[in-house]
Amino acid sequence: MLKPFWVDLHIHTLLSPCGELEMGAPEIVEKAREAGIDIIGVADHNTCENYPGIAGAAAAGEKPGTPVVLPCIETQSAEDIHILCVFPDYAVALEYKEWLWRRIRAIKNDVEHFGYQIVVNAENEIIKEEETLLIQGCGYEVDQIVEKTKQMGGLAILAHVDRPAFSYTAALGPMPPDYPSDGFELSRRLNSEEAQKWRDGYPGRPFIRSSDSHSLDTISRANCTKMMLEAPTFEEIKKALRGEDGRKISWPWG
Repeated sequence: MLKPFWVDLHIHTLLSPCGELEMGAPEIVEKAREAGIDIIGVADHNTCENYPGIAGAAAAGEKPGTPVVLPCIETQSAEDIHILCVFPDYAVALEYKEWLWRRIRAIKNDVEHFGYQIVVNAENEIIKEEETLLIQGCGYEVDQIVEKTKQMGGLAILAHVDRPAFSYTAALGPMPPDYPSDGFELSRRLNSEEAQKWRDGYPGRPFIRSSDSHSLDTISRANCTKMMLEAPTFEEIKKALRGEDGRKISWPWG
């Protein structure tokens, strides 16, 4: 039986230099629980190493197993386009990260300028501080990233396509109607009229809304997407993006 699940596939942790230090493992999980969000994606820039900490925190507490946590990577292409890459499990995400980091330059992070990049466990104990700058374009073009993600069984979603920076439209112009990504993401900042224009411009293509949270206050149902699924799983989300077996994405702006 299908039922509604609230999904936010784009949440940053304190591993992203632009993420606030409050974005620790127990804090993100507790905020998602309070907000009634069923599935979250840990989507740090060009890496996925805080997934185990967030997943571990979600497995503990008064509501173990909630929210369901998916490993994601917000990849920055050579053109400075952000792609939300969603993976079925951590092993696949790590394999993708290994491929990605073959073309990540060894630029040292400037903490004072960009911010800390911290890997934590489920209790927020510091495991390490990532020294390589994470907010940089890799050596792969957007088409290569989308193709690789899909080859590995992941979902490739063009991130915040409405933004004037770090989006496909900002770098290359309008997306081709048949662009082979699994979907398009719109920013939470759009109003219903602005969002509808994007929907009208790409009929039949799946759109999601994500919080792109860098701080706890933006994690809410108002900033994510309701999906009709049988269970809160990666495979069910894939079916919803494809409109298979009755699964579907509810238009986030009503």
